[in-house]
Amino acid sequence: MQFINTPRLRIAYRQHGCPSDEPIILLHGWPDDIHTWDQLVAPLVAQNFRLIVPYLRGAGETRFLDARTPRSGQLSALAQDLLDLADALKLERFIVIGHDWGARAAYNAAVLAPDRLKCCIALSVGWGTNDPGQTLSLSQARNYWYHWYMATPRGTEAVKKERRDLACLLWQTWSPSWQFTQAEFRETTHSFDNPDWPAVTLHSYRHRWGFAESDNYYAAQEDRLRRQNIISVPTLVLHGEDDGANGVATSAHREHLFSGPYHRVVIPQVGHFPQREKPALVAAEILAWLKTPARPDSC
Repeated sequence: MQFINTPRLRIAYRQHGCPSDEPIILLHGWPDDIHTWDQLVAPLVAQNFRLIVPYLRGAGETRFLDARTPRSGQLSALAQDLLDLADALKLERFIVIGHDWGARAAYNAAVLAPDRLKCCIALSVGWGTNDPGQTLSLSQARNYWYHWYMATPRGTEAVKKERRDLACLLWQTWSPSWQFTQAEFRETTHSFDNPDWPAVTLHSYRHRWGFAESDNYYAAQEDRLRRQNIISVPTLVLHGEDDGANGVATSAHREHLFSGPYHRVVIPQVGHFPQREKPALVAAEILAWLKTPARPDSC
């Protein structure tokens, strides 16, 4: 494990591959951690990519530097954490691959700093789904039950006291055909012991629906994201057909939100965790996108 300081965090991360190779930052989601990428490491490193795999704020060994810093989970903060990490590592430009929360952070960073990202690869999340005023189908509102639950005192207690049971239930319902092992689950759940995990979790889901105040530290980023929703960075979206968190329809028909190259792949018989459920297929799709002759040189 390696550590590096950004303006607000001491970020814990793992690094794979040659330091001189092209950098990719891989961002995990919630409730998950860096082990979500384990089976993608070998195929990506074999193609001469340097991988940087950090724990997000509130997860694993990543810590806030100051006890007074608000434990915000707002999506603009996650995006700024990505850019701050790249600055700390002296990465002028990089590729980002994000899943779930990591995908939302990647999209937002592509809006905030398009000159920094060579490519944006998002798993299990469509762009344009951060707006609290968005139209939701009844089935998607049902999928988001845990969002509304966290806005209640009972949900707050569950996040604090039943975090493992909650995470296990979500893994099971989000990927109904994936038979993960208890060892695989336990390997990740230690990350939920981070003392900031409950606060960051609760703030993230409350903030995105307008139930919690923003951290003013990110006011400029929030303003930019409100005013700009077109992504110019070349983007690949991978979405499991059986995703029980973000239904596959939530990433459909988003082409108008991208001014650069855009490609979406629906993966059959896969739920919310494509990189865990079918890692070889996901690695092949990512490498095909990164190495296609039609891809702009900037990607």
